[in-house]
Amino acid sequence: MVTDRQDVPETEPREECGVFGVWAPGEDVAKLTYYGLYALQHRGQEAAGISVSDGQRIVVFKDLGLVSQVFDEQVLSSLRGHVAVGHCRYSTTGSTTWENAQPTFRNTAIGSGLSLGHNGNLVNTAELLDRATAAGMRTNNGATTDSDLLCGLLASAAADRGIEQAAMELLPDVKGAFCLVFADETTLYAARDPHGVRPLVIGRLERGWVVASETAALDIVGASFVREVEPGELLAIDDDGLRSSRFANPEPKGCVFEYVYLARPDTTISGRSVHATRVDIGRRLAKEAPVEADLVIPVPESGTPAAIGYAQGSEIPYGQGLVKNAYVGRTFIQPSQTIRQLGIRLKLNPLKDVIRGKRLVVVDDSIVRGNTQRALVRMLREAGALEVHVRIASPPVRWPCFYGIDFASRAELVANGLDLEGIRRSIGADSLGYVSLDGLVAASEQPRSRLCTACFDGQYPIELPEETRIGKHLLEGLEKGVAGSAAPVVPAGYGAGDALQRP
Repeated sequence: MVTDRQDVPETEPREECGVFGVWAPGEDVAKLTYYGLYALQHRGQEAAGISVSDGQRIVVFKDLGLVSQVFDEQVLSSLRGHVAVGHCRYSTTGSTTWENAQPTFRNTAIGSGLSLGHNGNLVNTAELLDRATAAGMRTNNGATTDSDLLCGLLASAAADRGIEQAAMELLPDVKGAFCLVFADETTLYAARDPHGVRPLVIGRLERGWVVASETAALDIVGASFVREVEPGELLAIDDDGLRSSRFANPEPKGCVFEYVYLARPDTTISGRSVHATRVDIGRRLAKEAPVEADLVIPVPESGTPAAIGYAQGSEIPYGQGLVKNAYVGRTFIQPSQTIRQLGIRLKLNPLKDVIRGKRLVVVDDSIVRGNTQRALVRMLREAGALEVHVRIASPPVRWPCFYGIDFASRAELVANGLDLEGIRRSIGADSLGYVSLDGLVAASEQPRSRLCTACFDGQYPIELPEETRIGKHLLEGLEKGVAGSAAPVVPAGYGAGDALQRP
């Protein structure tokens, strides 16, 4: 669903990451994790990885690419054990390199291993880096992510206290959005930041437990939903069962944009179906921004539920006017100049016989820079649409996200510099309407006090550091001072030195 910046002039919000963990003796945990990550592929398409422990050693396999590109039957069959951690990545901290793929791994000073997957974004990375540097910890082979930094600090502290106690002492000092799934040789751990910005759920297998970013990943592996991991909660799962500890008091501020775009429509967050929320947003949008038209069409796939709701609320017929190429994902092959100029046609193509001569309502999930909508409006007019009325299933995005979504900088956000009429002219639509923030919050059926709406209103629930102490590439070029382990670090140093990596 998300493409590389260099491939297509896309301006969608970028997802953060998907995390998945399994503790299940007697199960093929590598394959369960593979399918769990497959269900979470929409959350990150740059890299994927799985770590597995058999109780004695941890083996990690990770690489750049989609889940289906990174793993095959031979690799999965070599990952044997009963504890697994999986991750699919979109980079919100650090560049797209093999070293930054996850799970990240560290040895502890006492010889055990720690693998960790992280969804979210920390805001006190510079402070944690200072702490790691003062302790004399080293880089992990060029990794430049807040996730690797966190793994290094945990591994270092675990030498004296054990991983569970180390986490209980470290996590209160970690600020920002984090859903963590991590493991040593015998135990699976999961933790969620006190604000619960990103989703994380627990599922039950017949012979074990699953932790995942979304309920849809539980469904695909046949796990029954138990509950969400609570904000400020640390879970530990081993032979003694499941233990829960509190490292911070909960102050829920779940990301409202999960309902708009990030989560799968078949996921449930805080008891509310994401699909039902998006349909309801569309109905509210129809009431708030009505227009006379002949046909409502979605920008597939993320705009589809809201378009259905808009059609229901407006009583304008719903139709499919755009066909999406299902095989356009992240690619490392840059298009030629000719193909690049075609832009959005790599992903979407109009059904001319459906839209010719029609007044269209085009429903999309959001506008970031406006380039996608500009190209889309032009393409629909060329295909014969009489009028193009754009309706957006979220309020104007005016502020960047520092909690795990890679929006554009504030200067690049079209809604930051233009009013509604200015944006309409910019994208070339006959009319433009957004759902209100009140309408969006109402559709989520969550109290506004429990939601993060910072990208729409600039009210950041987690305090941000000064500008020079935050940013995607904060750790770039600082590899020699980044946190590491007191034990020798080798490339992908897994347990007793066992590692799998493509040549």
